[in-house]
Amino acid sequence: MRTVLTTGPGGAGRTTLAAATALAAAAGGSRTLLVSAEPIPGLAGGTEPTAATDRLDHVRIDSGAHFRAELTDLQERASGVLDLVGAGRLDGEELTELPGSAQLALLHTLHRAAAGDWSTAGYDTLVVDLPPLDQALALLALPEQLRRYLRRLLPAERQAARALRPVLAQLAGVPMPAQWLYEAAARKDAELAAVQALVEDSATTLRLAAEPGPAAEETLRTARTGLALYGLRAELLVANRVLPRHSPDPWFAALAAEQEKCLGHWHAEWAPQIPVHEAPHLGRAPRTADDLAALAVPAPDERAAGRAEDPWWIEGEPGEGGTPTELTWCLPLPGAVKEELRLVRRGEELLLTVGPFHRIIKVASALRRCTVSGAALTDGVLRVRFTPDPALWPRTP
Repeated sequence: MRTVLTTGPGGAGRTTLAAATALAAAAGGSRTLLVSAEPIPGLAGGTEPTAATDRLDHVRIDSGAHFRAELTDLQERASGVLDLVGAGRLDGEELTELPGSAQLALLHTLHRAAAGDWSTAGYDTLVVDLPPLDQALALLALPEQLRRYLRRLLPAERQAARALRPVLAQLAGVPMPAQWLYEAAARKDAELAAVQALVEDSATTLRLAAEPGPAAEETLRTARTGLALYGLRAELLVANRVLPRHSPDPWFAALAAEQEKCLGHWHAEWAPQIPVHEAPHLGRAPRTADDLAALAVPAPDERAAGRAEDPWWIEGEPGEGGTPTELTWCLPLPGAVKEELRLVRRGEELLLTVGPFHRIIKVASALRRCTVSGAALTDGVLRVRFTPDPALWPRTP
């Protein structure tokens, strides 16, 4: 299944881009599912896949309903503990959606499309309307981060000690985690693993929508760094609401000239690797499927490459006895600034912060027997230098 994720700066028309992409895919003969949190004028949609046009189904995410269902289920599973401490139950009607529930609801919806009850519906293309760009990048990294938290807090190997829990509870003086907690963690880990596999799949691509202007230009420049850090690759940049080039009105012409200047920068910076599509301003917000079709957004290209297999590469030459004198781990980070870069080595992990983006990366196996000897950011590439530890590196006789 081809997956197309769409996002962009807030107010740039990312939902419009998602709808136009889904319509183009369906018009090309692909059975398509469009996922969005917002209603889309001209396209019917419900909390379950609803036919919008020929070969196109649309589903809307109800984060409030998902939050209430999840918390009600948690109360039922933890009923023994809640009764023990005399806690009162919360009814579904009094549950108020909390911050972050929208992101979890979207991950749950992606799981249903990738490996859940919708995965057997025979869709060829999945188009997902993501939150604004800064939130979207954090959301795409969330499955990997949450799975890491689960492994640290509730490691699966501890389940083998079920028979010892009563004894451990007496020794520690506190109750040990119940089996239902491990089972719930295993279910969540499987769900997150399916979403992570979807995001990391080579058939998953990203489309960006932005209205030409100085603010969007700066946002996209920062986003390029985040995309590289998470190993994501954009397939298309849609310049949305592009004004006609020539107008007798001086005020209108000045706006068009500002857009044209920005478009020139985008074509120069992005177009060598990523096509830039200019979607015309319709003079109003799109209201119908015909309006969306008038934007002429191209259908997803089956030949477009999705996520890079591994953005890192290792440089180094063998030294005396077969032991390298130094190995360099390289990662392209276009747009990164040295002052906003932070690196921490902890065991087999590298904690990397670049501006607003943060990722914990497993150190390559060849480098785990080395110590970090330095790092440098040059020409948009981060190079982390590793020196082999003689006590750990096998020597060739």
